[in-house]
Parts: sequence; C-alpha cells; structure tokens
Amino acid sequence: MSWLPLSFGAPMVLWGLLALPVIWWLLRFTPPRPQMEVFPPLRILARVLRREETPQQSPWWLTLLRLLMAALIVMALGEPVFNPREKLPAEGAALALVVDNGWASAADWNKRVATAERLIADAGSNGVPVVIAFTAEKPNAEIGPFDASAALDHLRAAKPRPIPTDRPAVYARVAAALERLPGASVVVLADGLAAKGDEAAFRTLLEKNATRLVWATSDRPSVTGLIGAENQVDGFALTAIRAPGNPAPAQVTAGAFDDKGRRIADATLTFAPGEATATGTMAVPFELRNDFASIALDGERQAGAVRVLDESSKRRRVGLLSQAEADQAQPLLSPLYYIRRALQPFADLVEPSSADLADAIPQLLDQKPAMIIMADVGTIPAQVKQRLVDWVDKGGTLVRFAGPRLAAAGNDDDLLPVRLRSGERALGGALSWTTPQAVTEFPKNGPFADLSPPSEVTVSRQVLAEPTPDIVERTWATLADGTPLVTGMKKDKGTLVLFHVTPEATWSNLPISGSFVEMLRRVVQLSRNQGAAIANAEATAASLAPYRMISADGMLTPPSPDARPLVPGAGPLPVTLENPPGLYGSETGVFAHNLLDASSTFTPLVRPQVSLPVTAIPYAFDESENLKGPLVAIALLLMVLDTLAVFGMGGLLARRPRRAGTAATAAAVLVVLGGLFGHADLARADDSKPGDTQAIEDISKTRIAYVITGEPGVDSISRAGLEGLTRFLVEKTALEPGPPAGVDIAKDELSFFPLIYWPIDATAPMPSQAAIARIDAYMQQGGTVLFDTRDQFSNGIGAGSASPATERLRDILGNLNVPPLEPVPSDHVLTKSFFILPEFPGRFNGSPLWVEASLDASNTENRPVRTGDGVSPIMITANDFAGAWATDENGDPMLPTVPPDPMQRIYALRAGVNIMMYMLTGNYKSDQVHVPVLLERLGQ
Repeated sequence: MSWLPLSFGAPMVLWGLLALPVIWWLLRFTPPRPQMEVFPPLRILARVLRREETPQQSPWWLTLLRLLMAALIVMALGEPVFNPREKLPAEGAALALVVDNGWASAADWNKRVATAERLIADAGSNGVPVVIAFTAEKPNAEIGPFDASAALDHLRAAKPRPIPTDRPAVYARVAAALERLPGASVVVLADGLAAKGDEAAFRTLLEKNATRLVWATSDRPSVTGLIGAENQVDGFALTAIRAPGNPAPAQVTAGAFDDKGRRIADATLTFAPGEATATGTMAVPFELRNDFASIALDGERQAGAVRVLDESSKRRRVGLLSQAEADQAQPLLSPLYYIRRALQPFADLVEPSSADLADAIPQLLDQKPAMIIMADVGTIPAQVKQRLVDWVDKGGTLVRFAGPRLAAAGNDDDLLPVRLRSGERALGGALSWTTPQAVTEFPKNGPFADLSPPSEVTVSRQVLAEPTPDIVERTWATLADGTPLVTGMKKDKGTLVLFHVTPEATWSNLPISGSFVEMLRRVVQLSRNQGAAIANAEATAASLAPYRMISADGMLTPPSPDARPLVPGAGPLPVTLENPPGLYGSETGVFAHNLLDASSTFTPLVRPQVSLPVTAIPYAFDESENLKGPLVAIALLLMVLDTLAVFGMGGLLARRPRRAGTAATAAAVLVVLGGLFGHADLARADDSKPGDTQAIEDISKTRIAYVITGEPGVDSISRAGLEGLTRFLVEKTALEPGPPAGVDIAKDELSFFPLIYWPIDATAPMPSQAAIARIDAYMQQGGTVLFDTRDQFSNGIGAGSASPATERLRDILGNLNVPPLEPVPSDHVLTKSFFILPEFPGRFNGSPLWVEASLDASNTENRPVRTGDGVSPIMITANDFAGAWATDENGDPMLPTVPPDPMQRIYALRAGVNIMMYMLTGNYKSDQVHVPVLLERLGQ
C-alpha cells in the first residue's frame, strides 16, 4: 500500500485511525482532576451535605494533543516509509549476483554496493538463497550460496581492485553453483567495459539454469584512461582513450605530480566528436619534467587514469665532445653524427662552443649534464682533468669511444674502465683477425643482458684491453673471440664506459645498427643512481619488491598483503592481483608497472541477447527512510507534554518551589518538539508577518510579472524577455522598472503588479479553479493579464481548428469573466501611448493583439476610444512577445524572429513600451490626442 512519496509496510493497522472519533468523545468528557485548595476558615463547610456536580469538559487543546498522540502511534505501527523504493526482482529458486569489482568500477562503487544491498535485502525477505561472486578476486574465493545476512557480509567486505576483470572464470564458477539451484534470477552488475571472452562467459552463465536476467546500467559517462606518457624533446606527450562512438567532444585535464604529491604541471587533452583517442603535451623544461613521479587525469577516480613513472621516463642532459673538426660536406664521417641520431629522441644534447678541451670540458660541466660522451678524445688537459674526475666521482657517467687519438694517448686510470694495450688491433695487422669478428651474447652481469646480440654487426678494428683479473666483471659486450667490445665500471658514485670502436662506421658497422641505439639508451639510464639501481636489480635480482601501489581509485598507497614481487621481462607485464599496478623496487630505484599500455582500447559492454526475461535497473542509492522511529519519538514527547499539562492543571507543579526550573524544562521540550516538526517560531520579537519583506520589495518599484508555468524552458524565456523589455524601457523612457518577478498565481499576491505576462503552454498543468478565481479578481480590481499563446501560425482564437495552446487558453478563459474582445483598432490608445505603431509584432508577425472591445465597437465615428477609455483587463496575442524581447547577459537576442527581420524585434520592443505606458497612464494619451475634438464639443 503506497501513497507516493509515503508507503506503509502494515497498511491494515491504519484502520485504527477510525477509532479517533471515539477517543475524542472519551477525552472530551473526561476532564483532568480539579485542583484542590485547603481553606481552614471554611472547614465548617465540610460538614455541609455535598451536591453531586457534572464535571466540566476537557480543554480543547488537551483533547487535540491526545488525539494527535494516538494518531502518531497508529501511523507508527503501520510501518511508514518516506520516499519508498521500488521492489527489485529477487524471486526464483536463488539470486545470483555477479559483480564486476575491477578498476573500472571504482568511480561509482558505492552505488553498486547500494544496489546489491537492496537486491540481497529483497531476496532475504523472500527467503531466497544468494550466490555472490566478484570478477576481480582470488580464483578460490567463496561464492555461496549464502543466506541474506552472510551475503551482505561478503558484499560489504568486497572492494574494487586495480586490475582487469576475469569474467569467464568467475561466470563458470557461478554457473556450476546454479546447477544445484535451477530457476535462479541472475543479476549482472557490470562495469560497462567489454573484455576478451565475454560472449562465451555470458553464454555459460545464462543458457542453462537462469530464468531471469537483471542488467544494471550506470548513469556515469564512459571512463577515460591514460595509455601513454612519453618524455620527448619539447615536452611530455600524453595519450588518453575513451570508448569509441561517443558523438560529443570532450576535454580532460591531466596533472603531473612529484614524488611528494605536489602538482607541478598541467595539460589539456581534447577528444574530437566520435574519436576515442586524445593527445596533449606538457610543454615544460626538462629539469621540471624529470621531477614527474606520476600523471593523472582530473575527475577520473580509477586506476586506468593514472600512470606512474620511473627512471626510464626521465630525460638526461648529455654532453657531446669530440676533437675532430666538423666537416659539413661529409656529416656521415663526423664522430658525433650517429651518436646525435641515436640519443636525440630520449636525451637533451649539449655541445661546447669551443673545440679546445681546456675550454670545452668546463663549458659542459657548467651545464650539469648527467652524462658526457667523448668521441675519440685523447689526452685530457691537466688543468681540467681533476674537475672531470670529481664530476664522475659525484655521480656522473663518462662514455668514451675509441679511435686513433685514444689509442695513441695511453692509459688513464682515472677516466677509463680498463687498461689498454698500446696501439690497436686491426684486420690484417700485427694483432689481426683473418675475418671480421661478430658480436656474441651479451654478458648477464651487464646492462645489455636482455638485448639480443646483433647478428649483422661485425668489427674489423678495435683497441684491446689488458687482461686483468677483473676484466670479465667489467665487460658488457664481447666479440666472438672473447675480446671486449664494451667495458664499464663503477667509480665511486659515477660510471665509466668505453666502446672499444669508433663512433662512426670506420672500425665497425655497430654505429649504423639498431642495437647501437638500444645500447646507448641503456647507458643513458645508468646516468643516475636510480637508473643504475634498477638496471642492476633487473640484471642480478629475480624480482622487484612492491614499493608503492596504485589503488582502484587512482591513489598511490602502500602495498597490500596480496602483492608479490614483480619479475621484470621484455614486453608489457600482466596486471594481476599478485602484481597490481604501481612502483616496484625501493627508495634507491623503482620500476613502473602501469595498468594500461599503448595498445589498450575501451569497448563498451553490450547486453547479451538472450531469450530470458530481462529487467534493466540503474545503479542508485536507497533514499527511502523509515518513519516509525521518528513518529514514536514525537508521540513520546507529546506524552511528556500531556503529563506536564495534567500536573499543571492539578496544581502539582504549582507546589514546587522552583518554578523557574519547571518552566525551563517545558520550554526545552517545546524547542525539541518544534525541531522535530520543522521550523517552529516559539516567539517573535516583533509583529511582522511572513512575506512582509517581499511585499515591500514588490511595491517599492514598478515591476512586470510573469506567470510561472512549471516548464523550465518557457519560464526562462519569459524571465529573459521581461528583463530585455525592462532594459529597453530604461533606455527609451523615464520609467525605471525593477527586475521582473515570477509569480505563482495560486498563492502569490498579484495586486502589486500592473501587468502579468502569461505564456500559454499546453504541456503545463492546468491552473486550479482557485488560482483562476484569483486571476479573475485581479482583473476585476484593475490589473491586466497579457495572454500569449505563441502560436501565430495556427488559426488563432476564433478559428474552428485551434492549436493546443489556444485550446488551453479557451479552457482558462471559460472560467473568467472575460469582456467582449476585438483586435486593437487603428486609433486605439495602445497605437500611440508612446510610439506610433500600426501593429504589434513579437517573435512572429501577423497575429492581432486582442483587447477589450469598446462599448460601441460598431460605431467607428463615436466610440469611447476616440474620447478616452480605461485600461483593458485582458490582452491576447499569438506573436510570442517574450521570445522577441529575450536577450542573454551580453544583450544579444536569444531567439530569432520569424521572418528574420532585425526591425521586427525593434517593433516588438516598442510594442512592449506602448503596453507598459498604456498600463501606467490609461486614457491620458487618448485625451491629449483628442483635445481639439473635446474643445470643439465644449464650444458647441
């Protein structure tokens, strides 16, 4: 039983309200005990025979108090519920809830839980067992069947996970559980994104034992994810995705955060209509970009909108140095040509302005590079050598390439990773090969361990390292004969690296191979302590410990107990419950493991086509409220008041010495009761009445009113139109009206306004008889109502086939005392009250303006309009005056005129001015125009 927005769980109890008249009769003739006062001088009267007297009636206010208390108790026993919710389908042999709790469900997870709670509650009221399963939990998680209480416990213990869903495995488990419960209702609370294997998963779940499918849909816009964040030359390039097919353009804002969570950069990404990919760039200096620890999309509280960054996303400043003079005619022979081409995409390159090493090296060091590459640099000047050594010891990475100058310079223990033999080894030389040597597998202890050896690379000339006990540990790449190709070593906090070949393709074709780029990239990553730590960890450790994880709502949190160490490898790593997205490693270096990769796409989930009955429900909170408790509380307070009243009438409270305390208690009870019932004014400091302030405001200035129809579009145009007319009146006349007022004709005071504009809309509710009666009284007392049907293209008021708006107007006028009407005559006061107007157009043109007819409308020579007339209480048009007057905040018209003539809008505004002047001056203008005629008649 339900009367929206109130329903009763036990409506039969409400029949008890019929007993209220009986209770009233009993209370009416059962007065409270009279107060007794002892009067000693009259004690003798006690011996006088007493007469039997009829008791007085109970006070009306006490009777009303008790009736109200009884009614509240009856209503409370009826289990009242405010804003009752619709009962969800939870019938059948069982209720199977399959809930997506992956990363895409995090943004509206509370709504999903509230929806599932209502379903479980309804299943519990029907005595139906519940099977509940989550698609992003451990494979062995218990799914039931449970009773309603246990199912609610499992639901409330669940939370969204920052991983993809696994519908096929979970749906198969639910289908197996339903084999013992045929005829179940299956509820799918999906996250809206399709995944691999969905079609087969739904077929497994629904084809056998399900009798009904309940499909929940979300009102949230499609999710947006961040699939790319690349540190390029001119800025951080970002790529975001959304579900395809969205016709609306959209903009999202991305923010970059440092390792302390401070926002340090922004970028805007724009989705074109129908496009699923958006790009943007954070154009900030690379020093600031290197502080980026994470990038997140604003407003997207889910893990797919966050990307964490590690050392591989940081750009380094690399200094390039060579003793060879640049030959612009033969750039391919330049020692730095291939190095520049290899490093430019992922490093910021700087070069000195001087070719003199004594000046060039300080110039590079002043720019604080992370790495310096020397291409065939021989002996380093003594005055700058110590500064270069100090730079390496403090964390710098020095990469040197061999060549004739380096081979002739001899050993430098401070700036070379190994000792070199004098001279060089060449094909056909003293220490020669018979054939060029190829590159073998990269050693496992070096930074190139996971790279494949380049089969196309051969070496025909190199500088040789002296065989020492630690030569194997310092070798990062070797040739087929076992001689080192690349050597490196840690020196204090820095790194020394030597390529035993030249940087141009003279001693080897390594510089023109793809492996050269990857090798330099790995060396660049070693140019910081974090990069070194991670490179070494990847090479020597089997796994990286969880450090900071991305939660389902996109926040960086400590690792959960389920997180396990991550084993790095080539290619994208899967995101699982054991390896959730986040940072792995330690404070010395981290590895970024993100949820989405560059190939990720979003595909909307489509409801499966099944032969079962399907019910679609929205995700929503339960906004119903049980009123039993508040009603019982109010009844108890009324009982306290009743008791206090009885005590007071019996004189018990009067005998108390502390009357002030009792009065304070009663006042406190009244305040609490007033708070429960709503806003109650226990006392007023003055004699003002509600609405006095508004009334004073309404009469302080002339204001035009419009009728609030309840249709937002119509009411907004009405208000904008009257505001536009008000501005025009201020500009063109001496009248300065106040802002227009919207009135509710059913309850607002109408007499404050000389003119009420009423746009007739057929879809608006029909006014009540009382409201129409108030309009009729307003018109009889001198006010004017301007009815606007806004349907000029229909046949009008007097046509046989009328528009819906005209039909509605006829219904309204049928309940009013409408005088005879006629179109405004050419000599009516309205045509000359301010402007001389032959017609009264609005947004449309062609419909006449109807006013009260003159007393002798057929006598055109001697109508009262020619000698002065009063103000018509009614005006009717179909030209949409407000649509022509309506302007926006900038003063621009909101609606076009029909036909599109700019002067038509001017004439419409002039018509509005004439109507207002006519309303305020009445027959004044008519008398002035006809002064000669009046004088002539007086002369006769």
